[in-house]
Amino acid sequence: MEDLQIIALYENRKEEAVRETDRKYGRLLYAQAGNILPDHRDREEAVSDTYVRVWNAIPPEKPLCFKAWLLKLARRLCIDRFRALNSEKRRSTEYALSLEELGDCISGSEDLMDALREKELRHAIDRFLRQLPQRERTVFLCRYFFADPIKAIASRHDLKEANVKTLLYRTRQSLKQYLQQEGLIL
Repeated sequence: MEDLQIIALYENRKEEAVRETDRKYGRLLYAQAGNILPDHRDREEAVSDTYVRVWNAIPPEKPLCFKAWLLKLARRLCIDRFRALNSEKRRSTEYALSLEELGDCISGSEDLMDALREKELRHAIDRFLRQLPQRERTVFLCRYFFADPIKAIASRHDLKEANVKTLLYRTRQSLKQYLQQEGLIL
């Protein structure tokens, strides 16, 4: 079923909309949730919460790119759940590891997530990413937006894991230098 048809089902308040969304994007949502949340029950709940949010958002919203909108919504919910679960102790997940890696180039902030919420920093990172070659940008986003494991990124891009680590390290160093030039970090 096409995305516009699924959106129309939501607009007409048909329960079939949730089933069709799950059929078309369920695996992708679970995979993304798995990169952020280690426990399968938490992943299931985050994906279920995503479907509830979509149900409540459409209408009045009518996303232009349903897949991207859905993934962004799910990612936010997973990150919120991750924060709630890990406020007392940190678990070793791909998301936690990717945050630690990024923390090396975005220093000077007590809380990395607070720094990432800053409008200027977000725009500066967007500008930085737009200037990167396609492969570097894609690898960076796979790791730090989708929290994909290094091994999966290497496989998807036909690279060795060491090459991915090196590429990510160099990109983080370039990002740090860029943010320093922009006056956003010391």
